[in-house]
Amino acid sequence: MASIHRTTMAPTKLELLTDWLPKQTWYVGDAQTPELVKAGGFRLDDPEGTVGIEFMVVVDATAQEPVAYLVPMGYRGAALEDVPGEALIGTSEHGVLGTRWIYDGVHDPVVMAQLGALLRGEAMPQHQSRSDTPDPTVTVHGTGPDDRLDVQVNRVLRPTEAAQRSSGRLVAGWTWPDGTAARGVLAAVAPRQEAARTP
Repeated sequence: MASIHRTTMAPTKLELLTDWLPKQTWYVGDAQTPELVKAGGFRLDDPEGTVGIEFMVVVDATAQEPVAYLVPMGYRGAALEDVPGEALIGTSEHGVLGTRWIYDGVHDPVVMAQLGALLRGEAMPQHQSRSDTPDPTVTVHGTGPDDRLDVQVNRVLRPTEAAQRSSGRLVAGWTWPDGTAARGVLAAVAPRQEAARTP
């Protein structure tokens, strides 16, 4: 079960994301320094117990209409090899675990494997800030991925649960800066993109 350490991180996750987020192609804001607030999320367990897995929802409050982003993160005790440069969100000094390499979860094989397990009903979502506590507000609808399906992470979140019934989808909530609660589809399965075949 996910264990949460009551300690410090320097820089903090929000500080790292404030610098990293505007550099991503899917960032829809126009502020070079967004005002990010933690708005929701959950954790998953790594069966091997070595990678911390968190799905964090942050809201950028700089725009006239706040925008919610989903950032899956993998926390590692050493650098991850064979990933693109933009995969690394940054490094941080953890008060208990020491230096942590924090990666964008879509590039971390352990994070994506556990997300697939969650969509198949083989993993249980954990509370974001309490140890050994499942999060029943995170729900999975439909069928999870198989050999013909991939998992697609929604980066910019929309407050709706609407989705095609034929696809598995992960639904969870977050809170807007004014205190309003919202729910939306954080991830869904999609047909695998096959490489073009030559005759």
